[in-house]
Amino acid sequence: MRRIGMLGMSPGNGHPFSFSAILNGYHEAAMAEAGWPVIHDYLAWRHRSEFGVGDLRVTHAWTQDRDVTERLCRACHIDEAVAEPGDMLGQVDAVIIARDDPASHRELAAPFLEAGLAVFIDKPLTLDLQDLAYFSPYLAAGRLMSCSGMRFASELDALRATPGALGSWHLARGAIVKDWERYGVHLLDAILPLTAATPVSVRALGAGHQSFAITMSDGSLMSIDALGEVPPVFRIEVFGDTGQASADIRDNFGMFRRTLWEFWRMLEQGPDRHQCQTTLAVIKTLIAGRLAAERGEEVRLDAL
Repeated sequence: MRRIGMLGMSPGNGHPFSFSAILNGYHEAAMAEAGWPVIHDYLAWRHRSEFGVGDLRVTHAWTQDRDVTERLCRACHIDEAVAEPGDMLGQVDAVIIARDDPASHRELAAPFLEAGLAVFIDKPLTLDLQDLAYFSPYLAAGRLMSCSGMRFASELDALRATPGALGSWHLARGAIVKDWERYGVHLLDAILPLTAATPVSVRALGAGHQSFAITMSDGSLMSIDALGEVPPVFRIEVFGDTGQASADIRDNFGMFRRTLWEFWRMLEQGPDRHQCQTTLAVIKTLIAGRLAAERGEEVRLDAL
């Protein structure tokens, strides 16, 4: 058994509960009382055979709020609630940092990375170039993984299985809720692995919401719209010279479970060059978009 530590909590983000439940299973009554009805609902739809990932088990948990930590432990069969993150050192084999506020990630992750443990960090990994430089060697060494679950969404399986089915791409576009800094990563992680082209530059477009145009290395365009506080939308469309495809991504449980299996695979087999390159491209594109919006000009990734 590999002992996993679950670290942190962000407002509005129930990933500590969903990730822990997928790995450990869950206590029905305690999960119903935990305060995450959407998570409780999609867990309830799944068969018991869908819980558990390899030999991973969450054995220790910490959040910034002791009451939340105890509710998490009760809901997800976690043995120990620790007082401080560092209390997990020497007690676990790997950690999952389940906070989506990137400014916190380096401080939380560094003690574990530097102690030789493997770490999964919730998206986005960082929006800071210095932090990215710090994380990059760990990504390359297969000691660090970070992505949105949409990188592995089942709704995109057909596009993955037949990469040339649409011919040469002209346009890929996506629409998503909330903001570019925290949610643009979902669409980048979904779309970029589907194409051999890489992002070259990013422009912020004039709109009533955050809108970005990404020029790709093959001359195609990717456009991403972060629509703010609107009803849930996670939509992708691709237009090629021989066909078109679209997908609405809705299966949270499925993509989280696949993500955790990929973390297990990294622990078993070590680095995956393609996954590392995708993460670096995604984060650099996010940073370029933020800078493009701040400066009002196109930002090239090779200038970062």
